[in-house]
Amino acid sequence: MTGPISQALARFRSAPQAKGWLGLPFFQDGSADNVAAKVDAVVASGTEVLPPPEAVFASLGLTPLEEVKVVVLGQDPYPTPGDAHGLAFSYRGARLPASLRTILAEMADDLDVPMPKSGDLSKWARQGVLLLNTALTVEARRSGAHMKFGWSALVDQAIAAISAERPAVVFLLWGGPARKRALLIDRAKHLVIEAGHPSPLNRLNDFRGTKPFSRTNAWLSEKGLEPVDWRLDR
Repeated sequence: MTGPISQALARFRSAPQAKGWLGLPFFQDGSADNVAAKVDAVVASGTEVLPPPEAVFASLGLTPLEEVKVVVLGQDPYPTPGDAHGLAFSYRGARLPASLRTILAEMADDLDVPMPKSGDLSKWARQGVLLLNTALTVEARRSGAHMKFGWSALVDQAIAAISAERPAVVFLLWGGPARKRALLIDRAKHLVIEAGHPSPLNRLNDFRGTKPFSRTNAWLSEKGLEPVDWRLDR
């Protein structure tokens, strides 16, 4: 009998919107099954794993490869139970996490719109904004616990596939780990906007004022693509 993450993987593989992603080597060469088995072993040991199994592949499910026009890379899911739901930085509770609060404050200033009350970024994902974490799972109260489980191969392959197959995409690379993946992107086709991490622990404070949202929309419009409606409370 397979564990909950392997079962979630099987459900993802059968979803119509997964078709483009399933061409990645990660899903073809056994890597996905191996990573799922590692996470299932953690679950079997009695350790709480986040997000819930049905949300582990939410970022890929809500944003099919064929619809990607913006990529936002995170690190790993929020480690507090109830916070993570499968999309990088996204949060459905009442108390906005610090990094997300910084992101949304920048969005409000950049676009001259009110600061949203909601932290649920599903609306972005449905418009072609891939909100992808470097690790798709984490252990409760143990940030970074699954960063070496093999999820990073999926992220690298996804970025490379988007760069190769999509005509015009904006990559928002915030923080050192995300910026290292700029080497996987064809800058002749795509726009790369780099900045410091929105975390308040970033001593350089080099995220605020970078205007990534208006710059993204301006470039998409230049390419004849529909800009993203970044507002969340509508």
